[in-house]
Formats: sequence, structure tokens, C-alpha cells
Amino acid sequence: MTLTVEASSLSLNDVHRFLKLEELSDGSFTDFLNLEPLTEFEQEDLLRIKNDFRRYLKLGKISEGLVKFITIAPLMRLAGFYDVPIRLTMEDSIAIAVEDEDKRITGRMDILAINSPQSNIAPPFWVLVIETKNSSVNVIEGLPQLLTYAFKSLEQQSSVWGLVTNGQLYQFVYLRREVQPIYQLMPLLNLTESPGAIKLLQVLKSICKLPNFQ
Repeated sequence: MTLTVEASSLSLNDVHRFLKLEELSDGSFTDFLNLEPLTEFEQEDLLRIKNDFRRYLKLGKISEGLVKFITIAPLMRLAGFYDVPIRLTMEDSIAIAVEDEDKRITGRMDILAINSPQSNIAPPFWVLVIETKNSSVNVIEGLPQLLTYAFKSLEQQSSVWGLVTNGQLYQFVYLRREVQPIYQLMPLLNLTESPGAIKLLQVLKSICKLPNFQ
């Protein structure tokens, strides 16, 4: 009999065991991405996004929905995720069968960015999987869900980027399909600090430009 488990109920140890995921030592963005300097316009728009978030944060906890609205949406637009051939979807259902554990893991991804070429020959490339939390939640708490959702994409490609955020802190993860799937945590970025905000937009821009093959 197969037991159905919600991804939101999993611990990090559960994810490691069920999905046979292995964590490598912390990674560096520049090992995988080309980070380009921001234009003056991008820096000005980024400052507005940062100031908007700080204004709401002063009023108290920011809900998960508002985090998406005032930070994720404008950041992704600025980084180029609204442009062709990228396609965004929200709250896609997933199911992962873990045969040797007799478990079926289910869940819903918050935001999924897909490089979807016009040709029907090339399979869609999952550019970025995003899991959001409200501003009071530690981003690490969203890591098991993010890893579970991102792991699903390794059926179609050799690597994928994931991001879990509470609006202020942004934890990127890079997953690769090896003999045993592996992942690396990237340096934690803080939107409310200028160096972190700049690096955040640079990383999003670079991920957005990844080619439709990995």
C-alpha cells in the first residue's frame, strides 16, 4: 500500500532519505552564473522594491501573498522573467513516487518559471522553482518543500535552480542530476541590504538568461 505524504510536512532529513538527495558544501554563484553589472535604471527600480518592502515590514508581518506581490513579482519583471520565451505558472500540482519507500509525495509549487521555446521539439526547461513564505518564517523552513519540488524537474533535465524566500531573505539552491542527485546552498541574500539586493537581482537576471538545455 502506497502512503501519500504532503511535501509541506517533510523535514530536511525526510527529503534526503526519500529522494536520495545529497548536500554538497556551500556553493558560489560565480561557479555557475555570469553576474553582470546592473544598469542605473535597474538600480533605481531595485531601490524602489527594497523601500516598498521595508515600508510594509515596519507595519508588521507580511503575508505570503503580499511577499509575492511586492517583492517577487517586481523582481522577476525587472530580471526579465516576463519576457518571451519564459513562461510563469503558479501553484502547479506535483506528485513524486518514492517506490522503495512506498510513498507518494504531493504538493503545489508556488511559482515556476519555464523556458518554453516555440518549437515543440525541445522540452521545456524549468529555469527556476520558487517557494515563498510570510516574512516571519525562517527561509530554511521552506527548504524541504523547495527541494522536493525542484527534484521533480530532474526527470527532464540535468540541473535546476530553486529559491525559497520570506521577502527579506533569499536562499538559492542549485540541484544537479548525478548518479545520486545533489544540491548546493548558495550564499544567503538580504533584500534590505544594498550589496545583497544588488547580488539578488544579478543572480535572477543570470538565471533568466540560461539557455534551454542543461
